[in-house]
Amino acid sequence: MFAEQRGSWILTGTTVAFVTAVYVPCVQRTVPGGDSGELITTACELGVAHPPGYPVFTLLARLFMYLLPSLSPAHSVNLMCSLLGAAACGCFTLTVCRLTGPGPGAVLAGGLFAVSRLSWQWSVVAEVFTLNNLFVGLLFFLTASFHCAENSWQRRKTAHWGAFCCGLGLCNQHTLVLYVLIIIPWVLYQLCALKELSFLGLVSLGFCFIAGFLPYIYLPISSYLNTARWSWGDQTTLSGLLTHLLRAEYGTFSLAKTETSMSLSTMLLAQLDHCLADLSPPVLVLAGIGLLFSLWDRNCCSVSWLLTAMTLVYSLFFAWRANLDISRPLLLGVVERFWLQSDAAVCVLAGLGLSHAHSKMEMWLGHGGLWKTTGWVFTLALLGQMGRTNHRECDQSRNDVVERFGRELLASFPKDSLILTRGDLPGNSLRYLHYCQDIRPDIRLVDQEMMTYSWYVTKLGEHLPGVHFPGRLWDPVQSEEKNTFNLEQFLSHNTQRDVFACIGLTDGDPSWERSFSRWPWGVCDYLVPTQRQFHPEQWAERSRSVYNWSEPHNSFPPASWERIANEEMWQAREDAGRGESASL
Repeated sequence: MFAEQRGSWILTGTTVAFVTAVYVPCVQRTVPGGDSGELITTACELGVAHPPGYPVFTLLARLFMYLLPSLSPAHSVNLMCSLLGAAACGCFTLTVCRLTGPGPGAVLAGGLFAVSRLSWQWSVVAEVFTLNNLFVGLLFFLTASFHCAENSWQRRKTAHWGAFCCGLGLCNQHTLVLYVLIIIPWVLYQLCALKELSFLGLVSLGFCFIAGFLPYIYLPISSYLNTARWSWGDQTTLSGLLTHLLRAEYGTFSLAKTETSMSLSTMLLAQLDHCLADLSPPVLVLAGIGLLFSLWDRNCCSVSWLLTAMTLVYSLFFAWRANLDISRPLLLGVVERFWLQSDAAVCVLAGLGLSHAHSKMEMWLGHGGLWKTTGWVFTLALLGQMGRTNHRECDQSRNDVVERFGRELLASFPKDSLILTRGDLPGNSLRYLHYCQDIRPDIRLVDQEMMTYSWYVTKLGEHLPGVHFPGRLWDPVQSEEKNTFNLEQFLSHNTQRDVFACIGLTDGDPSWERSFSRWPWGVCDYLVPTQRQFHPEQWAERSRSVYNWSEPHNSFPPASWERIANEEMWQAREDAGRGESASL
């Protein structure tokens, strides 16, 4: 038993070291697209991230910034995520080792998840998904350890650690609740069946579960102190805290605040296509073998079916609630990140399948060494092939497109400008460069969407000196309500600054058209009073060379933020060219 445990830890450590050696050289050195810029800025400022707040990620990111002062904030947090991703793969390896012993199946489980496109892609940039993968791996390992425990003391200890990890994991990605809601009843049933669950034991498990939520105390503390120049929401009241935790501003059980919806079958077919393309058909076959052979293996049967139930429930629920149009490549990229949680279970089942396969072949045909060697050859060949296929797309070490996009925008604005940001691309990239890198401290960034929330002016207005808000919030639709304002009123109160809208203006409020005009300024619009005379020739000449951008057109994957940034730059160039031609 000791030799097997020692072999399991050696194999797990080797897997983690290998994955780390693969991930770290691929880590992006600059700010990525999407939510990454906002998450890094939140850690820089010790503010609160978008709902549900992600306190564990924020505090870990801040710790890595402190430990790695020679790296940029973006580089240090990206590096942190690569290490979390490697640790998650180690947990998957250890889970299979715990159930079937060390061998090629264990390496397949961890290595396969590591070199799959989605996992690799999101493990080299600052995102919350790698931390969620780690919590999933910890829950898998603790579940296997609980099932294989030799006595009641080991079961109780593992159950308490599991309860704590369930609570702590829910301080990060709330999709983990779909696994937690399956694991907890299963653990309680097992303890009841063994007559090891008492009232006091149930209370102590509850306390451990609640203790896992302690990081959420960070949210009201940060909100109360209000020292962060960027933060989301007002958690100083119970109502504000619950609004944030339950994602009420997005829709509690929805991905985004939108009326768009896709059919359940469309989402499930897209996920199946992803599994076939990114995990490969042999892996799905092995997962099926793992489930089938577990019927005759008392040590694995319960856990294998538990993993299967998790995967099915998660996939069905997520497909039902994922309200984004996946026919658009960028939104498909947003959705597919959430498939990582079910991919983890499939990889572990595939590892169990390979372990069962060579064990059964040895039992039926003999020549155990031959079948184990075959398993190793298959594992290394599959991982090598997937690694070679995905490396080019997942290597982000030279990717600085989003940061250069933000730097070009910031460099183009006149001194003391006021920038009205719209969307993740300009908002998060400019936010990171302005607050974390201290680039262009003279400008002021105001988020158009955030300005429609009741907390924005109250909480962040004091961190925007020189910006005047004529009410408590911007109401684009019903600006006649008490103490709200429309865009025209906001612009009229800030005429002392040059105001730019990047990218575009929020729909629904045409009030600004009465008193202001939009002049093209690269990817942004310059909002000027209508009485100012527009000279097309002079303006075309002035705005023609506003950016220094040399990326080739259509040079990035359609689902990437780099593609969006590049297209915006090219569109700005084309618009400037048309404006210059028109002026002639």
